[in-house]
Amino acid sequence: MNHGDTEDNVVSGRVVDAAFAVHSKLGPGLLESVYERCLVRALRNRGLALKSQVFLPVEFEGLVLPTGLRLDLVVENRVIVEIKAVEVLLPVHKAQLLTYLRLSGFRVGPLINFNVPLIKSGITRMIL
Repeated sequence: MNHGDTEDNVVSGRVVDAAFAVHSKLGPGLLESVYERCLVRALRNRGLALKSQVFLPVEFEGLVLPTGLRLDLVVENRVIVEIKAVEVLLPVHKAQLLTYLRLSGFRVGPLINFNVPLIKSGITRMIL
């Protein structure tokens, strides 16, 4: 494991910790946008730098699509966080985050579904 992997793991762990805090206060059943805003607050309160709704252009054979993608959160400029509030995580949700990781050059990203009774069962850590 190289130094970057260790830092990715630390940041990812802090994101998961913040997600636990948000879920323990709010529980399931709210909109994704509510969880995102509260998670941003929890992460900033933990001293983490982040950006939300980060534009990620899609490039194909020299064509740059202006309607690219939006990453929910990028934490410490190294971890992508994809937030969901759905009944069931589907394979497409995991594929989406893996594609975001591949296109962005980042290696680690938690996929967090807040619409679960126990947040532990709603977190999937994706690694490229």
